[in-house]
Amino acid sequence: MEFREDQIRRYARHIILPEVGGIGQERLLAARVLVVGAGGLGSPLLLYLAAAGIGTIGVVDDDAVDLSNLQRQVIHDGASIGRAKVDSAADRVAAINPDVRVVRHRMRVDASNVDALVADYDVVADGTDNFAARFLLNDACYRARRTLVSAAILRFDGQLSTYKAHLGAGHPCYRCLVPAPPPDDVIPSCAQAGVFGALAGTVGSMQAVEVLKEILGAGESLSGTLLLYDALSAEVARVRLPKDPRCPICGTPA
Repeated sequence: MEFREDQIRRYARHIILPEVGGIGQERLLAARVLVVGAGGLGSPLLLYLAAAGIGTIGVVDDDAVDLSNLQRQVIHDGASIGRAKVDSAADRVAAINPDVRVVRHRMRVDASNVDALVADYDVVADGTDNFAARFLLNDACYRARRTLVSAAILRFDGQLSTYKAHLGAGHPCYRCLVPAPPPDDVIPSCAQAGVFGALAGTVGSMQAVEVLKEILGAGESLSGTLLLYDALSAEVARVRLPKDPRCPICGTPA
């Protein structure tokens, strides 16, 4: 493609990077990314994907903006209270970068719609806050052979990994980490346990980096690695995440 003059100026700091260049920026502009959850993680994720020039961003969320969201969901503001999150997020993305097309999916991910959603995108970014959605997205991405970049936060802790088990050996899926959803009373929600607002910005921004790396084919993928971040100690740990041969989704059949 031939860049417009305003695009050359907008993406100049990308284009001069050898790992991106003009060809890489073309890939970003042609990419389709599905962001599930326009909340704490989805906010910085959407902002940076938009700024990077992702051509099409799908936003999935069935909720409306509440005052309690504004402590961490920085894509929304006070004027957005009561509005659908997909609409508030879409307006902010459009204000950041008119190159980006936003597809609004005001719905909750469930078994009846997840396959159609995932199939229409190149990369899926999971910023949800519940295990049911994470399992649905993991399984749908495996079936559709799509890369999944998944993050989670609680209190002062965050985790992040990339799942592309469809590539075979050495590439686990989310169920290799969590084989089955834990009971509801084992892991509290953010509403029950709290979450440090700025942590969402840190982990969501890291998630954006991994999405962009996957599209560009740059650097080292997090596939097979779980990244753990402790905000209170400012420590980052990388844990090897092997493929589970007994995994019900991507394991080796008996």
